[in-house]
Amino acid sequence: RSVSEGLAVGVGFGAVEKTASATFESARNLAIGIGIQNFPEGLAVSLPLRGAGFSPWRAFWYGQLSGMVEPLAGVFGAFAVVLAEPLLPYALAFAAGAMVYVVMDDIIPEAQISGNGKLASWASILGFVVMMSLDVGLG
Repeated sequence: RSVSEGLAVGVGFGAVEKTASATFESARNLAIGIGIQNFPEGLAVSLPLRGAGFSPWRAFWYGQLSGMVEPLAGVFGAFAVVLAEPLLPYALAFAAGAMVYVVMDDIIPEAQISGNGKLASWASILGFVVMMSLDVGLG
């Protein structure tokens, strides 16, 4: 998950001023959106560890470690844009699709097991609408 998120942010910043729509503001907004969703993702890693008996500090650190690959992938994504500018639209589409797939693939089945499938589905749709609104509204 973190690799695709890091790639998306890196590609977004690497593409700044390559096209009219690739601005610093759009890359910043993408990074903010990814950052917002990283909070629940970190909790999704840390809370089960805490429930399994890990100390709060250790569970927190494992949650942090799960996202450490993201900045590295971001740097790689920014350099990849310079080398592979013609592939930029496909790379962004792949990163977005991979993130949506992973979330739906992990959350929906897990929620079905606990009886919260409908809530998870609606929350996923709401999250998607919020992110699309931020993308359109912030530009």
